[in-house]
Amino acid sequence: MENTPHILVVDDDLEIRRLLGKYLDGQGFRVSLAGSRAECEAKLAELKIDLVVLDVMLPDGSGLDLCRSLRERRPQLSMILLTALKEDVDRIIGLEFGADDYLGKPFNPRELAARIRAVLRRGRSEPAAPGTERRFVFANYVADVESRSLTAPDGTTVDLTGGEFELLMVFLQRPGRILSRDSLLDLTQGRTADPFDRSIDILVSRLRRKLGDASVFHLLKTIRNKGYQLAVPVERGH
Repeated sequence: MENTPHILVVDDDLEIRRLLGKYLDGQGFRVSLAGSRAECEAKLAELKIDLVVLDVMLPDGSGLDLCRSLRERRPQLSMILLTALKEDVDRIIGLEFGADDYLGKPFNPRELAARIRAVLRRGRSEPAAPGTERRFVFANYVADVESRSLTAPDGTTVDLTGGEFELLMVFLQRPGRILSRDSLLDLTQGRTADPFDRSIDILVSRLRRKLGDASVFHLLKTIRNKGYQLAVPVERGH
């Protein structure tokens, strides 16, 4: 039971909370429910939560503001935003604030369960398989596969979300290769992009910022009309 992922559903609609709670429980998750920002904070202080399903509209504050606050205070906490179907601005801002994924309302609970599993899978530490690389060195950064950690040139740890680390690994395993947005989304999240999906662009922007590459693009280059490229040499180690 302790190894079962614990999901916190935060939504001010009681019927939606109960529906999602019942469905996710049936999918093998442990589930807690909260109807407000205050209840969410109380649950997080009391319980060990692995992932938060967070509605952007809450009665006592913005879910977007809560998302940003949680990302700053709990960098390893996974979050999926629930937004109104047409509120693209909320989705983009949510990703910029640190959400791992988003889902537009109305949605099929089966899709939410699939997104939860994908996000948890990206954030889970797994031992490297025998014979595979355990560390990557690039531009004096060191990425450790087993601990899923990134060490900066000055020796400090760079806090990356599960999605950011997964994206970094995709680039490190394919240095110099131009990767399209569609291929990056498929490699990191196992799904195809719709024409308005900007999640990869936001994720790249966040990764650049944490690598100190946000204005110069020496590490992650944008290749016009093609995608992105890791433009520095990579050393692999075991």
